[in-house]
Amino acid sequence: ACREKMVQKILHSAKVTIPDNVTVEVRARRVKVTGPRGTLRKDFRHTSVDIRKVKFAKRSEVRVELWWGKKKAQARVKTIASHIQNLITGVTKGYKFKMRFVYAHFPITVNVTHNNKTLLIKNYLGELRTRQVDMEHGVTVRQDEKDEIILEGNN
Repeated sequence: ACREKMVQKILHSAKVTIPDNVTVEVRARRVKVTGPRGTLRKDFRHTSVDIRKVKFAKRSEVRVELWWGKKKAQARVKTIASHIQNLITGVTKGYKFKMRFVYAHFPITVNVTHNNKTLLIKNYLGELRTRQVDMEHGVTVRQDEKDEIILEGNN
């Protein structure tokens, strides 16, 4: 059987366009995005890609580049570009997720405490202990209906 040789692409890149009301700072693979809803930071030092901000006459963009990468490493480029796009979405529009609790036999009880920062889940799969879920910084949770919660925030 003839094996095909692994092909390495010379340059694999992805770009993210920066809106006018958002500022992006890139320094040593650390990205800081500031917009109308606040500031978000993400650290990409664990992976070896080039991240840089490029300015043009009417727009600017963030470029994520990988030189001489194999298939798995090339997949990382688009993933990092998507993370940066999600940071931009977070500081401009924010996020809102609706979640429903579904159960068949054991009715789940949910309480929101500590100024919409903590979620207490009781009787999960018939467990006797109460599960406590603390929200990340900037995320709030509220209970809309009996079996539905809404998570809102920038990240």
